[in-house]
Amino acid sequence: MAESVTAEEVRRVSEQAKELQDSASSMISRYSNDEQSLRSRVAALDSQINKFRSSISSAVKQRSLDSKEAEKLDEDLFRAKCILTDGDTAAFLPRKNHEGFLKMFLGPINVRAIRKDVQLKVKEEYNSYKDRTAFLFLLFPSILLILRSKLWNGCLPALPVQLYQAWLLFLYTGLALRENILRVNGSDIRPWWIYHHYFAMTMALISLTWETKGQPHCAQKQRGVQLFLQWAMMQGVAMLLQNRYQRQRLYTRIALGKARRMDVVWGETAGVEGQLWLLCPILFVLQGFEAYVGILLLKTAIGGIASEWQLYACGILLIIMAVGNFANTVETLMRKSKVKAKMKRNKSKQDLVQGQNN
Repeated sequence: MAESVTAEEVRRVSEQAKELQDSASSMISRYSNDEQSLRSRVAALDSQINKFRSSISSAVKQRSLDSKEAEKLDEDLFRAKCILTDGDTAAFLPRKNHEGFLKMFLGPINVRAIRKDVQLKVKEEYNSYKDRTAFLFLLFPSILLILRSKLWNGCLPALPVQLYQAWLLFLYTGLALRENILRVNGSDIRPWWIYHHYFAMTMALISLTWETKGQPHCAQKQRGVQLFLQWAMMQGVAMLLQNRYQRQRLYTRIALGKARRMDVVWGETAGVEGQLWLLCPILFVLQGFEAYVGILLLKTAIGGIASEWQLYACGILLIIMAVGNFANTVETLMRKSKVKAKMKRNKSKQDLVQGQNN
């Protein structure tokens, strides 16, 4: 009797397992169909919003639509776009093709988060990573330069410099991975800053194979390394200032509906006018100094003091990054000036209308 009951229970359990498998398969099938339908609707609406914004821009250029009305319509469309890209529907938007770098490091895995709270955690982790590395960016070269003058008699040993370059490779690889994941999840990071980190990764990797020359003529041979460490200290200060002030400005823009929650601060973006006066001179000095270090490395290689191929490669990469950073900074300042001019015109029109009504 006991064996009969046991056999019956086993059959019942087996039947329940089959029923659950059928229910799970049916649910997954329904979810897949619903997901595909929702993806199609979201993609169609996103395309329609882009089409409307393009039509409004064309109508303004042809002067068939009043600029004030066009501005209001474009603002409404931007809010609708933010609802799509900043809400739960963002998970169903077509994927952007920014995954080549991620596939190279992580393989063919999907790094796009469906839930919005998970996406925002990715963004917060990126911000925390930048805060931590900005402090270390200032600390490490400061320690090396102090030890150079106090302990190493003005001549840097090879090992500490290579350890620092290895840390830079880790830093820029981490930034590039996080930024690519953010772009896949709908962030607005400019492509240049990701390419900038690719260049920086390449330079750090090349620097690891660069033999750090010692005595004799150590100070002359290591002039480029010394200037690079000084530039890195200045860069660390600039990063700390940017991370502190710019994020507050971004939160304000998100609250006003002028930015999305997945947006991040750009490398050259400044907040309000007072911050522009503080950050822009620092940024331009940094960019000029970066180009100077690159030119000095090239002159050192061409002059025969040290003619390794690494000097040529690092010098060219530094100049490319300096020029790219300068161009993006100028582009941002021009965009900000246009926005401010537009705001002033709108305010003048409002004051004029109020004066006429009074």
